Amino acid sequence: MSADTPSAAGASGSRGAAPAERVALVTQATRYAGPGAVEALRKAGYTVFCQDDDFLDEAARTAFEDGRDGAFASDAKTPAGAVGQAVKRFGRLDVLVSNDVYPARYQPVDQPDAAELRRAAEALVVTPAAVLGKAAAHMRRRGSGHIVVLTSAAPVRPEPGFAVYSSLRAAASVYAQAAARELAPHGVVVHAIAPNFLESETYYPPEAWATDEGRARLRGLLPAGRLGTAREIGDLVVFLTSGSADFLTGDVIPFTGGWA
Repeated sequence: MSADTPSAAGASGSRGAAPAERVALVTQATRYAGPGAVEALRKAGYTVFCQDDDFLDEAARTAFEDGRDGAFASDAKTPAGAVGQAVKRFGRLDVLVSNDVYPARYQPVDQPDAAELRRAAEALVVTPAAVLGKAAAHMRRRGSGHIVVLTSAAPVRPEPGFAVYSSLRAAASVYAQAAARELAPHGVVVHAIAPNFLESETYYPPEAWATDEGRARLRGLLPAGRLGTAREIGDLVVFLTSGSADFLTGDVIPFTGGWA
């Protein structure tokens, strides 16, 4: 049995599935915007199916599910594989949160590393395109659905040495916008959220900014003068996927505390 095939202790983790009136899938659920999205969607009443690289380990899946009613850890090898698991187990997929993560590595343009470019492109463009496409096929058949792609605000102010990261994040945002135009006639709403200064172990570990010096630096970098929280970005995800404003589609929404 492959890791992308549902199993009793794999695709749904160690617990039975809850009633699935509304189902959301969050990729890379323990990283970047994942924790905030998972908690906000759970509180909003969704059954939340969660994919993460760490969940290939059964103990990690069990630990993640412990104390999170309504959240289920997938053992899929890929985010796109988790889409198939979610639909097969719960019979539907209402929301996709494609939470895409890769280190923002320093790489000067006069020192290109083709292998690193390919790895970054796979994580930040190829993977979200694959998972979006698979979810969109299901949602298009149903005539409804919401997709949120987590990208980055880095393209707004590309920094020297980060051309690769910034350009790939821009590509993912534009892909989401193009998908929104293509899928709107079929009742599927697509947005990109472009964070910067989001509190997360991936890019902005809170402990690194909790000192007096760190707080002073934040006040000089952005008008809000603080990091964005998991709760705040989770609430934004819930709003965009709630159906309350579905005339709004195809936007790249900065989540930056006024920086962008």
